[in-house]
Amino acid sequence: MARHGGGRAWYGKMIGAAIGVTVLATGASVWTAQAGPADEPSPKVSASATPTSEAKRVATTIAHSSEAGARGVNITIDDGPDPRWTPQVLDVLREYGVKATFCMVGTQAQAHPDLVKKVVAAGHRLCDHSVSHNTGMDKKSRAYQSQQILDAERMITKASGGVRPMYYRAPGGAFTPYSRELAASRGMRPLGWNVDSKDFERPGTNAIVATVQRELHNGPTLLFHDAGGDRTQTVQALRRILPWLKEQGYSFGFPVH
Repeated sequence: MARHGGGRAWYGKMIGAAIGVTVLATGASVWTAQAGPADEPSPKVSASATPTSEAKRVATTIAHSSEAGARGVNITIDDGPDPRWTPQVLDVLREYGVKATFCMVGTQAQAHPDLVKKVVAAGHRLCDHSVSHNTGMDKKSRAYQSQQILDAERMITKASGGVRPMYYRAPGGAFTPYSRELAASRGMRPLGWNVDSKDFERPGTNAIVATVQRELHNGPTLLFHDAGGDRTQTVQALRRILPWLKEQGYSFGFPVH
């Protein structure tokens, strides 16, 4: 998700109480964090965090474009899975025949493996969104970044029944050259976004729809959320945005991998 001031308190309360993880926030620029070249040496992957199957290395550049081509749109859903909201988002996607990419927080995937399996069974793709959604990861050590990315990869893969995440989206866009290189070495393409729907702030369904319609010219990858509080507005907005995109001649795809 994008960095929103004060927006991560729910993770600090929920995850901190459950497993003692402290969630930190930072106000640094998203695109500054994403812009650095992957010019650092290849990181070593700890055996404990490596799934059984071998990962095929992918590009380190941050993906924004769509496999569906110039008129393709990528729906990406962050921060879940959540037992209340993820099923509702899945219902809307199924209603309109849309496949999406779910960027999952490791602890959420571990807590709700049934939902991870439902996402996979419906034909959607998985994305590693770190263990504890620390939007200050770009200020942390390599060891911390490695733990957050690799442990989340392991949690998501186990919860899915063996299906690996295909992408890595840094919390708040807090990529570093090291984290991009590490993710790419594990077969996870770094994933950005072009349009932040602002749904996390719950500005109202009309405002979410208007933001997407106004900013779609920025590119094809749209950012929504299925966790982090009441997502009624997100579900309602998707019911309006998905058919509108079809009416405009767009098709739905996945981010380039």
